[in-house]
Amino acid sequence: MRFVNKVALITAAANGIGRATAQIMVREGATVIAIDNHQARLDEAVPALRRGAGHGGKVEGRLVDALDAAQVDKVVADAAREHGQIDILVNAVGGSTVIDNPQATTEQLAFTDWQKLIAFNLDGTFLFTHAVIPVMKRRRGGKIVNLASIAGRGLSINSSSAYAAAKGGIIAFTRKLAYELGPEGINVNA
Repeated sequence: MRFVNKVALITAAANGIGRATAQIMVREGATVIAIDNHQARLDEAVPALRRGAGHGGKVEGRLVDALDAAQVDKVVADAAREHGQIDILVNAVGGSTVIDNPQATTEQLAFTDWQKLIAFNLDGTFLFTHAVIPVMKRRRGGKIVNLASIAGRGLSINSSSAYAAAKGGIIAFTRKLAYELGPEGINVNA
């Protein structure tokens, strides 16, 4: 029961790695604030997550566009006010399927697809991290987990250069955050 009395905010929590993370945390007692930008997925995921809750685990679903700063700031402020804390942030928003050809070579990539992949993978991570830092600093602790990829080290032959650059950015952002926030008692990993 590693997460009893912990409040975890998880982005992209209605499917994929975000949902799997939410399942583990709620099963082990966390209060999970499940963030997603798709209401139907959220409506299906939240009851399923609740059924798997253990030892006081709870789930709240919140419809939020992770790329909208005002929405992100509001959901983080609301969660901190309602629960008095945010112990864990899992930045699971990301991926390569927001463009038509996720395996496009650099020559094939349109600049708009490059921009879309970079924004989708980096902006939400920045916005949620930026919003949660003051909450964690006030408590002198917390954990931030950013989802990276082997592609971020240039080691995936199946992903585009834009996805590789975005995930490389996540890795560098995580390392920089660890230096900035470690002295504040905030642990940051990718």
